[in-house]
Amino acid sequence: MTSSGLSIRQLALADMDAAARVHRAAFDHALPWLAGLHTPDEDRWFYRERMFATCTLWGAFDGAAMSGVIGFHDDWIEQLYVLPAAQGRGIGGALLDIARQGADRLQLWTFQRNVRARRFYEARGFAVVEETDGNRNEEKEPDVRYLWTRGPAGE
Repeated sequence: MTSSGLSIRQLALADMDAAARVHRAAFDHALPWLAGLHTPDEDRWFYRERMFATCTLWGAFDGAAMSGVIGFHDDWIEQLYVLPAAQGRGIGGALLDIARQGADRLQLWTFQRNVRARRFYEARGFAVVEETDGNRNEEKEPDVRYLWTRGPAGE
């Protein structure tokens, strides 16, 4: 799939290190108070051994360089990250559309303080269904669960 100079394709095991780099750069930029939570080696391991084994992964590419990644399974979006320099160009929305194609509903967690992510999801029809104090996540950061359901017109 290609749109406006951007190519989007399903990822292979060989892409997992690049996906981990996109994840870390975007995460640390959006949540600087949590930066350094994992080492680059831990991030690469997580994408190779966990994400690749359990999720469908797609990446967005500007030329040869990955600029965004989404990982999803069943009705869950596990990860959606876009490099800070590439944000605001429709990459996150294009990746989200890949996950929506085969789904009647999708849900995900994000942190309450991640205002930009919250605006992104809410603008695309996701609604808050649960907020927690963070005691169940690794970061101990208050989070929020969002749910999107396909509308009657196939939205």
